[in-house]
Amino acid sequence: MINYNQRMNTLTTRLKQEGADLAIIMDPSNIFYFTGFNSDPHERFMGLIINLKIEKYTLFVPALDESAAAEASAVQNIVTISDEQNPFEIVQSHISKEGISNIYLEKGYINIARYEGFQNIFDKSSYHDMSSIINEQRLIKSRQEIEYLQEAVDIIEKVLSEGIKKVKVGMTELELTGELELLMKKYGAIGPSFSTTVLSGEKAALPHGSPGERQFKNGDFLLIDFGVITQKGYCSDMTRTFIIGEADEKQKSIYNIVKDSNQAALNLVKSGVPLKEFDIAAREVIKQNGYDEYFNNRVGHGLGIEVHEAPSIHEYNEDIAKAGLFFTIEPGIYIPDYGGVRIEDEVYINENGEAEILTSFPRDLRIL
Repeated sequence: MINYNQRMNTLTTRLKQEGADLAIIMDPSNIFYFTGFNSDPHERFMGLIINLKIEKYTLFVPALDESAAAEASAVQNIVTISDEQNPFEIVQSHISKEGISNIYLEKGYINIARYEGFQNIFDKSSYHDMSSIINEQRLIKSRQEIEYLQEAVDIIEKVLSEGIKKVKVGMTELELTGELELLMKKYGAIGPSFSTTVLSGEKAALPHGSPGERQFKNGDFLLIDFGVITQKGYCSDMTRTFIIGEADEKQKSIYNIVKDSNQAALNLVKSGVPLKEFDIAAREVIKQNGYDEYFNNRVGHGLGIEVHEAPSIHEYNEDIAKAGLFFTIEPGIYIPDYGGVRIEDEVYINENGEAEILTSFPRDLRIL
């Protein structure tokens, strides 16, 4: 089980060291991380407010989430806000502004309207960003979290194994997308962790393209980039690229270059190595084979509760890899009007500083 109280204590200790008097957390993923309550409030107000002066924790939730929050949240002081109420009036009635000089919040998440709402309440206070503090804490994954992440990987690999059996010439990208997302539910996921990407033929050259009505043809690249979010709230993200019908020599060559690039990065993963080296190793393989202009993205990113978290694995990141980091390795070659290949795996630096690769779906070229 996740110890949410320990997470909260770690955060409050750090915030006190920074001189914080009040902390306002509104990003739902951060609220889930610290309380265990997982909800998307949409446009409604939801926030965890910590008065560090008196160590009081208050979770504000939409009224319709009262029962769910009471059941899941490690914070038991729950205040509900109904749709007709002004949330800032409710906050003001429950949170004293006495002695509150320094307020820490997530500046990258809170919009201007809510920022002004808090300023109207705490008009004598100064505001500071705590995003980096939270990100630093979430950066290190526990063994329990890795078990949850492995579950998300296991589901998506089952989905892919079953889903590619349905591929046939004439099928559209959207049809396969629908089949894959149905399988996600069948195997126990809440749903996709991000918009499922199914791209065929020349569209496989679009790193973030959207599936459409294009029909599969013989000789097509088929790039599938997708993941699930599990009942426990953790995500997976994996990419495999296939060829439909028959692959030509150029397709085979490009595929194997990306595969070698992926392996070159994975071979370096361990604690003590600058994160940039993973990107550089992958990039060098592609460069040596003359395709460097067609690899124009970072080689990986962290994931956990969200599908994109710290760290960012790019060629200029000087941070040193350490135990607890969890991230993707996903080099690719994307040639406009021709097609592309990406191979994406998930890797954890374990307690011994060694790499554990959670993804196990084969990386050899597969013809469908």
